[in-house]
Amino acid sequence: MKKNMGGVDRVIRIFIAIVVIVLFWQGIISGVLGYVLLALSAIFVLTSFISFCPLYTLIGINTCSRK
Repeated sequence: MKKNMGGVDRVIRIFIAIVVIVLFWQGIISGVLGYVLLALSAIFVLTSFISFCPLYTLIGINTCSRK
């Protein structure tokens, strides 16, 4: 697996995941939407840690500065 995510992209994904988790914990988002967003947040965190996004590969995007 080649890395295809840059640092800024990773930070944005982790920030979004933290915001969703806090909103769910506060009860602002709940129900099916809350669980879907939590799952999406988990995917964001996982892809941020491994610096690889399968969707980027399908679309042909590479935000990583290394070649």
